[in-house]
Amino acid sequence: MIISPATRPTPMEPPAIALAGTGTIIQPNTSLAEFTTYRVGGKAEWYAAPRSLEYLAAVLTWFQNQDLPLTFLGAGSNLLISDQGIGGLVVSTRYLRQSKFNEEQGLITVAAGEPIAKVGWQAAKRGWQGLEWAVGIPGTVGGAVVMNAGAHNQCTAETLVEATVMHPDGGLEILSNEKLGFSYRTSNLQKHLGGRLVVDATFQLKPGFTREEIMARTTSNLHQRKSTQPYDKPNCGSVFRNPTPLYSARLIEELGLKGYRIGGAEVSQRHANFIVNIDNAKAQDVFDLIFHVQGEVQKHHGILLEPEVKMLGDFTR
Repeated sequence: MIISPATRPTPMEPPAIALAGTGTIIQPNTSLAEFTTYRVGGKAEWYAAPRSLEYLAAVLTWFQNQDLPLTFLGAGSNLLISDQGIGGLVVSTRYLRQSKFNEEQGLITVAAGEPIAKVGWQAAKRGWQGLEWAVGIPGTVGGAVVMNAGAHNQCTAETLVEATVMHPDGGLEILSNEKLGFSYRTSNLQKHLGGRLVVDATFQLKPGFTREEIMARTTSNLHQRKSTQPYDKPNCGSVFRNPTPLYSARLIEELGLKGYRIGGAEVSQRHANFIVNIDNAKAQDVFDLIFHVQGEVQKHHGILLEPEVKMLGDFTR
């Protein structure tokens, strides 16, 4: 029998896997675009978003019996996923959300999936100093720890006491600030401590200020970010690390690259160190634009800008 293209059977998609007793489902072939702030990217071969540490451990137990690579995903900010997607298992911490405030000591212990901006506001409403910089940051607490996120000349490392991480086998470990080895926009979790997943973090803040004082400072920081950065279009935050003492945005702007486009991706006209999804961009568009800007800055300024955005999957150059 000859089968026409219209009637040719398509390969069967593997069924979702329900982990007994956990309410957690591991989904096959799941689009990741909606889970990234760029709103681009292909599919995960397998995807799970557990809602508790117990369920997270169950997912990782399942993973131990598979011959698959493992990728961890937070809020999908500071991240570019290729149009071809990611093979193996992608585990998201976006639903791990809980905050505990120690009113006497000024300590906050926060689950990895909590938005860092939300925690900044919670602290400000208590009159606690130390996280005013975090408002407007699009990522989660877990991502902030891994990347040593920061703004307004402050960063995660300045107030973080320790972080609890989970190993791929489900075991837990507490890492001190010192062991996390923070430096500008990075930590040891991107280096020799890679493969560990942040599940919560504890911050030491300074109580005793008036609510009005800290709220005013926090609100001012948010206003400054909104007035200078492209909040109206999908983006991943700053694309390049600053080559201290210089600023990436200034180097890019001096070359007249604001508004430069490849496909649906554009160098923001509001802030040159942002690339925005202006018109249904592909991940490859963003990738190509990143390397075009990098090449132009190196050619004209002799400086190789280091991308801050993490790239996952296969891209063509």
